[in-house]
Amino acid sequence: MAKEMIAMLLAGGQGSRLYALTQNLAKPAVPFGGKYRIIDFPLSNCVNSGIDTVGILTQYQPLVLNEYIGNGQPWDLDRLHGGVHVLPPYQQASGSDWYKGTANAIYQNISFIERYDPKYVIILSGDQICKQDYSDFLKFHKEKGAEFSVAVMEVPWEEAPRFGLMVTDENDKITEFQEKPKNPKSNLASMGIYIFNWDVLKKYLIEDEADPNSENDFGNNIIPNLLRDERTMYAYRFSGYWKDVGTISSLWEANMEVLDPEHSGINLFDENWKIYSRNSGMTGHKISADAMVENSMITDGCRIGGDVKHSILFAGVKVESGAKVEDAVIMGGSVIKAGAVVEHCIIAENVVIGEHAKVGAMPDGETNGVATVGSGVFIGDNAKIGPNAMVNNNVKDGEEQW
Repeated sequence: MAKEMIAMLLAGGQGSRLYALTQNLAKPAVPFGGKYRIIDFPLSNCVNSGIDTVGILTQYQPLVLNEYIGNGQPWDLDRLHGGVHVLPPYQQASGSDWYKGTANAIYQNISFIERYDPKYVIILSGDQICKQDYSDFLKFHKEKGAEFSVAVMEVPWEEAPRFGLMVTDENDKITEFQEKPKNPKSNLASMGIYIFNWDVLKKYLIEDEADPNSENDFGNNIIPNLLRDERTMYAYRFSGYWKDVGTISSLWEANMEVLDPEHSGINLFDENWKIYSRNSGMTGHKISADAMVENSMITDGCRIGGDVKHSILFAGVKVESGAKVEDAVIMGGSVIKAGAVVEHCIIAENVVIGEHAKVGAMPDGETNGVATVGSGVFIGDNAKIGPNAMVNNNVKDGEEQW
């Protein structure tokens, strides 16, 4: 049975700008928003948009991501025909193995796409926070008679040089593509979400793979080649919430925006467009009588004995009596010991912050950034970790840490 459109989700990026958080974890598997991981957003968008076949292209540190995806049941993607499929790189007769670029990753999976004989293929990124109806995007693509469409957002002109930009005519037909230009002609930033007619995409993937000088990348090669050949290309203007959480500061900001859905535009409590995730299986949370919790998200299994303000606590976090947590993101299984102060920071999974330790600081100027503690780190009693600090777990079992 042919599928009208299937999704190919690029989830193999290293996420090097997240430093300690992606030391042993693929970026799409990074926890977000209390009970989610980043990849929950494109997967939920797919099922909410009526897309029931998703190929997930993994590469860097895939163990946790593969385990989390499983058979796709939390997103209703455990289908007999279709569903979710994890697609790591593999050795082929041609000798190719690792994905060399975004286009090469799709090229190596042409046989997977052909199994479903789709008319359209949507290319998604596994490292963005976005709630988007892809069926609206496909409707736009069809109405325009497009061979390629890209989702775009207007960004402030002063920020435009940071993005790949689509220059369009008055009908949103793409006339030029600028990759991070010094002198932008447009402020329509590519979101890295594309819809292709499959026959067109397949042709250009094969040609790109045969070019020894190609970087095998959609932005640097496929899109310029489509423009060169005057293919029918359109920009789809998206006006909802979208954030590339590629840096520590942007990840922290997006988590904080979850706590203010009326102003930020990201509403995780929307019953009409749910974001699905794998259940932690933990019991309900418990807040002690002498604890104080203000404007925070407290998820399954948390035990709160101290003060928590404007923060997000993931499953199984413990905040002991006398501890203070403010403007912080505390990921699953971490423990904030008695008297510790944790402010304006991201604490990864299974971290222990010792008694009366201080991590991060409230900002008093632009130089004070977000402190970050990597997974599994033990911060000793009375230790002090300042703003902008980055603590990794690079010691062997049994050695002293901080």
